[in-house]
Amino acid sequence: MLKHYMQLVRGGGLLNFDQAMELATTENPQELFLAADQLRRAFHNDNLDLCSIVNAKSGKCSEDCKFCAQSSWYDVAIESYETVDEETALKMARENEAQGVQRFSLVTAGRTVSDNHLDFFGEIYQQLRAQTKMSFCASMGMLTREKAEKLKSFGVTRYHCNLEACRSYFPKVCTTHTWEEKIASIRIAQEVGLEVCSGGIIGMGESLRHRLELAFELRELGILSIPMNILTPIPNTPFADLEPISVSDILTCVAMFRIINPQAIIRLAGGRGMLGEEQSRCFTSGANGAIVGNYLTTAGNNLQQDIDMFRHLGFDISQPEEDL
Repeated sequence: MLKHYMQLVRGGGLLNFDQAMELATTENPQELFLAADQLRRAFHNDNLDLCSIVNAKSGKCSEDCKFCAQSSWYDVAIESYETVDEETALKMARENEAQGVQRFSLVTAGRTVSDNHLDFFGEIYQQLRAQTKMSFCASMGMLTREKAEKLKSFGVTRYHCNLEACRSYFPKVCTTHTWEEKIASIRIAQEVGLEVCSGGIIGMGESLRHRLELAFELRELGILSIPMNILTPIPNTPFADLEPISVSDILTCVAMFRIINPQAIIRLAGGRGMLGEEQSRCFTSGANGAIVGNYLTTAGNNLQQDIDMFRHLGFDISQPEEDL
């Protein structure tokens, strides 16, 4: 069965939901992980897509996402500020570019970004374009067409809007906005010519079926950059006491997202640091991208540690100019 399905995908075919469930629930896990990694090599070689983010507006968010430290609904002690200092963002971007990171994103807390803040961030993007050769992303909540077009004029080429969970599970994650509102923002970004990065969080109490539903929803949207976050339980949030997802379940999810979305970058993001040395197994089970550095309100891996790990795994990491 596994060999047959992999031949189908390699030949340009796509699995349906029942086939994906069959693979995820009956196949030997180690063979499944290996097949997903071979599929990754077939479609992407050993290329690794790296991006970094800066928390451009922190805390005081009006939304009640149950996983999030930045929500004003929960008593979580985090640093809050209206806008990141321009030099802080520029310094971070330059440091990441020197290590071969290709993309850089400004990320804001809140339902959406105000026009005044958006104009200020436009000035930062202008400096980023002048001082680096990176590609630029934005993650600024719900979009209007005007805001999307303005971001594009700033030089942003990709918009990030995580679905977080599949449509059927989303109401258990957030009640102040809907899954459909996220879809509307994704559609707006696509309509103005922006690429879209969208994924979710696993370990929020959802089932395997829910995870696969999300993978298929992303495929239907044509998403080619799919960040996969692992829940980091944050004290005083509703998900603080959830039992951590197992390493085996994480690897199965990575492998199935790869098999369902063979053309996409499957990007490991927040929470992978909790896996310690085990996180390298994600990159031999189908993943071919990562968010590096710090992840908003939770610390990520040291950048150099990440680069060393990726090179050890055989991925193609761009060398800093001084090393060429």
